[in-house]
Amino acid sequence: MDVEAEKRRAALASADLIENGMRVGLGTGSTVGYLLAELAVRRPRVSYVATSPRTATIMRDAGIEVDPFDALDRLDLAIDGADQITSGGWLIKGGGGAHTREKIVAASADRYVVIADASKFVESLHAPVPLELLAFGVAATLGRLHPSELRAAPRSPDHGVLADYLGVVDDPAALSARLAGTPGVVAHGLFPPSLVTEILLGRGGTLQQITIGGPQ
Repeated sequence: MDVEAEKRRAALASADLIENGMRVGLGTGSTVGYLLAELAVRRPRVSYVATSPRTATIMRDAGIEVDPFDALDRLDLAIDGADQITSGGWLIKGGGGAHTREKIVAASADRYVVIADASKFVESLHAPVPLELLAFGVAATLGRLHPSELRAAPRSPDHGVLADYLGVVDDPAALSARLAGTPGVVAHGLFPPSLVTEILLGRGGTLQQITIGGPQ
């Protein structure tokens, strides 16, 4: 299995969804990197928002203009990768530490498309679940999230402390509610199916398309 070829296949399929005049949010990670390279060639006339400084830098270096998200209140389309994907549409994201912005962009898009290679497709979600925490009271916050640990990584794009929840993820909805309701948690990496429109998976020499929901 050529994982990089699968990533590229999914990314190129998502590039076909971008049309002139759209407002498009672009995510973070290696699979999205193939999409950015393709967009640098195709050059559709689009207003882009990036979910991380890294994505924005890559785009600007390629001569692609990036708009600040405070200039747009709604996106037609958002495309991003994922660390884990289930057939029901649950995701774990945030290995790169940008999941707060990624979730904001996903929730703001009429259509949210996830692109990945087949290795990201799992029967059930498992730890780690990325967390972004306020620095204020971080030790106390971690104590309420046992088992969890700080990540040896720079802070998030918005200066939050990055950590990972290491417990069981047998009920994603319940865990999502618990994490979101814990004081000090800015955002967590569980993305519910209600955010996801469709999934594009590179699988061997084919593309698998999984429809999860309609327009947001």
